[in-house]
Amino acid sequence: MEQPGSYVYEYPRPAVTTDCVIFGFDEGELKILLIERGIEPYKGRWALPGGFLDMNEDAETCARRKLLEETCLSDLFMEQLYTFSAVERDPRYRVVSIAYYALVKLSDYDAQAGADTANIKWFPLSEVPDLAFDHQEILRMAIERLKGKIKYQPIGFELLPEEFTLPELHQLYETVLQTKLDRRNFRKKMLSFGLLIDKNEFLSGAPNRAPKLYSFDKEKYEKLSKEGFYFEL
Repeated sequence: MEQPGSYVYEYPRPAVTTDCVIFGFDEGELKILLIERGIEPYKGRWALPGGFLDMNEDAETCARRKLLEETCLSDLFMEQLYTFSAVERDPRYRVVSIAYYALVKLSDYDAQAGADTANIKWFPLSEVPDLAFDHQEILRMAIERLKGKIKYQPIGFELLPEEFTLPELHQLYETVLQTKLDRRNFRKKMLSFGLLIDKNEFLSGAPNRAPKLYSFDKEKYEKLSKEGFYFEL
């Protein structure tokens, strides 16, 4: 009698990979972290970090492992984006990719090139080169997901330093959403949520009147969310 798990089916099995779109925010620009591939295919081309799924790991574990191996980054905010399965998306053989997007506080992380990576670099979205594989499509979808998600979940705080000003928060939202937001209404809305902690300090070195510093109360947000609180810009 055959035991569970002993069945063998004779049909082609596609390989599975993960790819990750890593967003950062710096100097008023939304940026993307890319690696220069050190191996074929597409050796020398820029691409998203990622790699093949091992038999003993799930997709998110693979994505986090590859980020650590190729960029030396860990403990990031990450969510699954989409599964890309076009038949000819990889010139080697049949490969299905499960894509993720991650958000990084650039002040807290030092990305460095790792295994199979010739170089690593942050690119402003306006300067992203032609990417390997179908990574241009993955990036496009990740940008749209970020634009939609930031309106109803405070993930924007994952891109800012621990302490920030309301003008910096306003600039971040305008950059991600690619639209102008009334400064006064934005400030009133953000303060009305009760999720910002006034640090009772001012930004040092700022010209003219220095803006106040705030931090995001993540614990309060998580508690309120369990009680039915809804964040919406």
